[in-house]
Amino acid sequence: MLITNTYVYLIVQFYFDINVFFLRIFFTTIEESNMKIAISSEGTDLKAQVGHRFGGSPYMIIADLNTGNFEAVPTPASLGQPGAGVQTIVLIISKDVKAALTGYCSPAARRHLEANGIEVFTGLSGTAGEVLESYKKGEIQKTEAATIEREPGKHVVDRASLIYAMKRSGNQFATMLPIFLGVVLLIGLLNTFASKNFFTALFSGKVVLDTFLGAFFGSILAGNPINSYVIGGELLQYGISLFTVTALIITWVTVGFIQLPVEIAALGRRFALLRNGICFLLSIPIAIITVFLVNLVTG
Repeated sequence: MLITNTYVYLIVQFYFDINVFFLRIFFTTIEESNMKIAISSEGTDLKAQVGHRFGGSPYMIIADLNTGNFEAVPTPASLGQPGAGVQTIVLIISKDVKAALTGYCSPAARRHLEANGIEVFTGLSGTAGEVLESYKKGEIQKTEAATIEREPGKHVVDRASLIYAMKRSGNQFATMLPIFLGVVLLIGLLNTFASKNFFTALFSGKVVLDTFLGAFFGSILAGNPINSYVIGGELLQYGISLFTVTALIITWVTVGFIQLPVEIAALGRRFALLRNGICFLLSIPIAIITVFLVNLVTG
């Protein structure tokens, strides 16, 4: 279980780069005249306040400067999903925007966005509508990461920001609590209804076949990625190979047959089918290579 958790982050990051790569290829077919910007928002309309933090805002207002139309897109942060910042970056890239406007954007998120041709404007406040009009008039200047110098021993605490941070922390804890309870229940269900004989009969011990089955089950199961770690740890205790567990974790977080209709509606049938298919096929050799490398390093 410890070994699995140490390298799963690298696997997920690798797949994030693959997804961004495919997004960039897919959206090169969109016309140059498409002028969209993204504004982090606390609500679903232009009267809502601009989000204080790029990855923590519950909505993104995607505004088309040519038509004047806009849409409010829920972000992963609104669902309390882990890794919401990374998923928000992918979301913004998929919307083919030319600029992202927010209160604060971390240096890591800024680098990913700017590497994909998206300008980042920070330090903004007010309503989304006010920020949009200011951007149209060219009144917003692009800023680099802010460096604040203070006198030694002096610390300035903004009360509104402190209350906001405490509120957000409370909401995130309340959102994560059901996940932790679900993990505990999931372990209990596995130990109660799935015996070791069941899993040993299902997985034959053949590397390629077991890896394929792990990738298949990871593709059709849905839920928080934490659940995949729990299931993977239980499978390892039942004697199931690390090949199977690695493939299951990879496809759990990168392939979603259950969510496929939603992805098709958002990104198009061709892209969704191509992305899921390629990620599924790549998960098998990547899982095998990963386990071989882990065994080689750990002896």
